[in-house]
Amino acid sequence: MRDPQSIPVNEDARLIPVWSMIAAGVAFVAIEYYFWIVLPAQRHHGPPPLGLQVYFNLSCGLLAALYFLMVGYVSRDAPRRSMSARFWIIICFVLPGAIGAVLYFLLRLPVVSSCPACGTRAQNDYHFCPQCAYQLTASCGNCFRSVRITDQFCTRCGHELAEDQMPARLRALAD
Repeated sequence: MRDPQSIPVNEDARLIPVWSMIAAGVAFVAIEYYFWIVLPAQRHHGPPPLGLQVYFNLSCGLLAALYFLMVGYVSRDAPRRSMSARFWIIICFVLPGAIGAVLYFLLRLPVVSSCPACGTRAQNDYHFCPQCAYQLTASCGNCFRSVRITDQFCTRCGHELAEDQMPARLRALAD
């Protein structure tokens, strides 16, 4: 198990699938084409100021691209959290103004991984496997909060962690 503080930011960016990046690029180009080529030909009055037109056109194109990137991210992130990817993609498409994305990020579950001992799926914030009691992460023996395997004392209660009987596999990681 990796420490959440050590996960690089670009690891989440790797969750965005290629199809989503391509769809975002196509959406951006299509929006720009519409606003720069198609729409000016249909106007019956003069064009707006150039600065406002550039700002509005680029903003709309970037929002459309961001929408497809967000849907791609949800399609890969939801299964990692034992959530229905289809359901959340539909929610993201149906609810207007990115309300579906906001709901997804508010309601998403913790990341789920498999227990190395028995294979049971357990949330990453669990200290012990719910099926076989295998210790999944390092925790304080006094207050049972998460600690890093390199900590000498618990940051919550000040308990000296060297007094705890750390499993051999966690002790090997600390060395």
